[in-house]
Amino acid sequence: MDSEMDMLKERTEVIIRFNEADPLGIVWHGHYLRYFEDGREAFGKKYGISYMDFYHRGFAVPVVSVHCDYKKPLRFGGSIIVEASHVNTAAAKLLFEYKIFDAKDKSLVATGSSVQVFVDIKTFELHLTNPAFFETWKQKWKLA
Repeated sequence: MDSEMDMLKERTEVIIRFNEADPLGIVWHGHYLRYFEDGREAFGKKYGISYMDFYHRGFAVPVVSVHCDYKKPLRFGGSIIVEASHVNTAAAKLLFEYKIFDAKDKSLVATGSSVQVFVDIKTFELHLTNPAFFETWKQKWKLA
């Protein structure tokens, strides 16, 4: 998958909650990472690769790297659209790219990316190859 048009992606709407904003009504920058996770969870639900799917097969997929570029502030009372796009790789990891849009005016609010790795749920030992079920998932979506 080389082009953005070929990426698997999902969009989900998130309401900006009161506890995510400071006294001026501006969302704290750390909450954008939570919005990325909301996007990953919606992606997993749509494409059948949720955190619980990994867990039931003996794996956890912790985030080991995350990046966010802020374009404009979010404010309490609004809502956003989080777009999570899976980036295919042969390496034993999950790569996602994100775009956050203001739901009202569709303006770009933030972009970002994350990297997750596969670890054994009991020992937290890092797996250097993709689990078999993940390879099967990739084949299903024509990523392998």
